[in-house]
Amino acid sequence: MQIDIMTKIVLPLALFIIMFGMGLGLKKKDFGALFISPKALTIGLSCQLLLLPAVAFLLAISLNLPPELAIGLILVACCPGGVTSNLYTYLFKGDVALSISLTTLATFISPFTLPLILHFAMEQFSVPGHEFQLPIIKTISQMLIITVLPVSLGMLFNHYNSLISLKIEPIIRRFSSIFLVIIVLAIIYKNAEQMLGFFAASGIATFTLNISTLLLGLFFAKLSGLSHKQQMSIAVEVGLQNGTLAILIASSLIKNSVMAIPGATYSILMFITGYVFCTLFNAHENKQAHTLKKLQS
Repeated sequence: MQIDIMTKIVLPLALFIIMFGMGLGLKKKDFGALFISPKALTIGLSCQLLLLPAVAFLLAISLNLPPELAIGLILVACCPGGVTSNLYTYLFKGDVALSISLTTLATFISPFTLPLILHFAMEQFSVPGHEFQLPIIKTISQMLIITVLPVSLGMLFNHYNSLISLKIEPIIRRFSSIFLVIIVLAIIYKNAEQMLGFFAASGIATFTLNISTLLLGLFFAKLSGLSHKQQMSIAVEVGLQNGTLAILIASSLIKNSVMAIPGATYSILMFITGYVFCTLFNAHENKQAHTLKKLQS
């Protein structure tokens, strides 16, 4: 995968703007929402921080992925959710407050958990003559700059310029997913000749990670007796990770283009699988509600 101006400049800048936009939309009441539904929040966060990396490790081992692709897959699983999960939750009428709360918490926690899990993965998947190293403290500081800093700046700007924030935040939110699609398409274009090879190498792994975590998130949410809206929010938040952040970390921080491949294929697949999942989930829930209504009448 080519590491060029797209991954060095455009991708970091776009992510900074998107994360800044997320901060613009956060208010004190959003953090208050963290404690209104602690059960849903705990389940969602546990699935994101524990279940996702565990599933990625199992897939990497069971599919016998090459070391760099295995680490790249685990990297995707360690990234927080992003604007895509928030957008799908909003479009398909899930619990938006829960979705934003989960994304926010995961964004603030991931700079500390991601380097540790990734360091462990590099130790596990290193082979003689093919060792990987990750400076944990440096990676944590870089992750804080990439994720926490723009969100914090957005919140600070919103606090002192709330009227301006109200005007620009919806614009950034509307175009965030478009930015991501453009970035993904640009990466595909720049690596067109290699794209089939990328999917051959990591397509099955990233597709399986995406689908299995969507379904596992839904399973644990249902098992816990959460509402339909909360079930959708948790499933989407657990199943749709920030693949573009994974590309950025692999290409710019770790400086390993092969590790960026799972992030690239995941970013393409999740838009499709996320849309299909949400559509089927809503259709199933609407059918159940209609059947129940007929039985009661």
